[in-house]
Amino acid sequence: MGLKNILLVLAIGIASNLDNAGVGISYGVRKIRIPLLPNSIIALMGFSLALAGGLFGNLISLWLTPFTCQLISMTVLVSIGVYVLSQQYLANKPKVVYAFKQQKPITKTLEHPSDNLLFRVLRNPEEADLDNSKSIGLSESVILGIALSINNLAGGFSAGITQLNILATASVSGLFSFLCTSLCAIFGLKFAAGRLGEKATTISGILLILVGVRQIIN
Repeated sequence: MGLKNILLVLAIGIASNLDNAGVGISYGVRKIRIPLLPNSIIALMGFSLALAGGLFGNLISLWLTPFTCQLISMTVLVSIGVYVLSQQYLANKPKVVYAFKQQKPITKTLEHPSDNLLFRVLRNPEEADLDNSKSIGLSESVILGIALSINNLAGGFSAGITQLNILATASVSGLFSFLCTSLCAIFGLKFAAGRLGEKATTISGILLILVGVRQIIN
């Protein structure tokens, strides 16, 4: 595997897991612990979904031209990047409602009570702490792992359809998932860097878009 492909694999792995960095910082600020085993499960799910996406992408690439594969890869990564950026905006967007008696505007954060748990965790990862124990348990780590691994699925698919090394991409994704979550949780706990956590999510979306554009330019 050449240097260019190694850099692409690293870029996909990092871009797919900067969301984990944002969540880790957010958990650290809120003093929510992610023990070793739950974090390992989250990383394993990141690895597994990246591998599954890579295998599927590799299968599709057998029937398509290289340019079409690169175009699909760009579309997937850019779409996920735009989704990451838009979800952060929608999660923080206030809306104004009026109380009938007082006729006073009340500002509150948009909520979707009809959404299932997974969609709520996708928008607000703190909801993965279902029992409010300030520690992520095994079952909670599965929910959080699925929510955080959507980007890995897309990154693995992008690697597979453009004939990058699938196992290397999945391994890098799993490794960065573990490191970003654990190290950034410690960083958030030590420095209470809540704003930095939000920026990590923004950087994740932008980096996914840039990697996607790089695929088609290549």
